[in-house]
Amino acid sequence: MPRRGFARTQTWVFDLDNTLYPADCNLFAQVDQRMGEFIARYLGVPFEYARHLQKTYYRQFGTTLSGLMQVHRMDPKAFLDYVHDIDLSVVAEHPELAQAIAELPGRKLIFTNGSRAHAERVAGKIGVLHLFEGIFDIVDAAYVPKPTPACYDQFLQAHGVEAKTAAMFEDMPHNLEAPHALGMTTVLVRSQFSYDHPVQKAIRGWREPPAHVHHMTDDLAAFLAAFLAGVPPPSRA
Repeated sequence: MPRRGFARTQTWVFDLDNTLYPADCNLFAQVDQRMGEFIARYLGVPFEYARHLQKTYYRQFGTTLSGLMQVHRMDPKAFLDYVHDIDLSVVAEHPELAQAIAELPGRKLIFTNGSRAHAERVAGKIGVLHLFEGIFDIVDAAYVPKPTPACYDQFLQAHGVEAKTAAMFEDMPHNLEAPHALGMTTVLVRSQFSYDHPVQKAIRGWREPPAHVHHMTDDLAAFLAAFLAGVPPPSRA
């Protein structure tokens, strides 16, 4: 089937972590470490066992937070505050990305499994926060995370977005399955930075991307600049 393009795109939807900023700054490693610390302290278990639970819940429930809430009935606020209390000095301002996003025709939204406060801090550090009409975070989703289809339905309803006139930018390919099914144009923002995540390992082993990934790029700013210049998107491969 032909790839979906951007001729109908009126709303540009961006994930936050490892999408609006490059994965090579390794910001999420800080979040990952603090998740383990919080679980160890909250449950009173050794850090190594806390890390095991953290990864198990991520695989089983979509996010570690969702697993902690469902299995341990944990109040999520303290968790979100703790894991997102990180050093943002590794995140650089990105004026080229800011210019490209500013010139996109239509609405711009951030859609994240993280917290609104985290999104505001990071997007502000990059220099793009003022360009976004709104942020849809895990609280807005009633703590139902991507890639759960209901999460996308809530997002679309909350912001009055028609799926077929929207484009979704994500670093995790499984988070693009529901947008594809809904009729959105999808873009995978992949990374050349080698970090230890099974999904990233799988991406590096692709001979070609799956059908729900319409476009891929390892440079978001350059991809958007090319679109604005009228250059056809590069091959998915």
